[in-house]
Amino acid sequence: MEGYGEKSFQDSTVDPSHSPLSNYYLGHEGGLGDTDDGQDHSCTLEITDESVLDGEVEKRLYQLNPVPHVPRINEGIPSVDEATLDHQRLLDRLQLYDLVEHKVLGDGNCQFRALSDQFYQIPEHHIFVRQQVINQLRAHPEMYEGYVPMDYGEYLERMSRSGEWGDHVTLQAVADSYGVKVLLITSFEDTCYIELLPKDQKSKRVIYLSFWAEVHYNSIYPRGDQLSSDI
Repeated sequence: MEGYGEKSFQDSTVDPSHSPLSNYYLGHEGGLGDTDDGQDHSCTLEITDESVLDGEVEKRLYQLNPVPHVPRINEGIPSVDEATLDHQRLLDRLQLYDLVEHKVLGDGNCQFRALSDQFYQIPEHHIFVRQQVINQLRAHPEMYEGYVPMDYGEYLERMSRSGEWGDHVTLQAVADSYGVKVLLITSFEDTCYIELLPKDQKSKRVIYLSFWAEVHYNSIYPRGDQLSSDI
């Protein structure tokens, strides 16, 4: 797996600095406190209000029927050929709906970085977002442990480590914790996007992420929006 995402993707459209596979093992031995990003996580961060932006994205997807979300842990990593094809399919879909990715670092924290970018307009609050997920999973095991085919305590311990890949269970926990809808634009051949609904909706915010080949998440915005000007 070491070479996957490095040599194999250097000539593709994937930015090597954002390659999730080349960084798969980074941070897997650390805990939540092992990554010092200069944040003060003792306070509660305020979610930015981007309801107008959400509506613009939603208008571009309104004609599609989303696939209901089923929480699950991560499965097998696709082959290089499959991932390359999937990435092009994802890029084509984003172009079709005039959306662009705000690429986040592929260091194992990409799901939480992308979520942080959507919630707070910067990826650097990923540790805070991960902690909210762990708090939600720990407080409501009855909602999630049925989707985790391992000891639930072991799963929580593993998922609390900085660098551990987020999965579809953590995504559902994010939706439930923040009380927002999450939409994934996917690279799957038979699924354009997946809709995650919170148990109790607390906000009109809708979180938009791209999801590439089971290995990487990015934050997405309408093309031309000022939040995406650095993409």
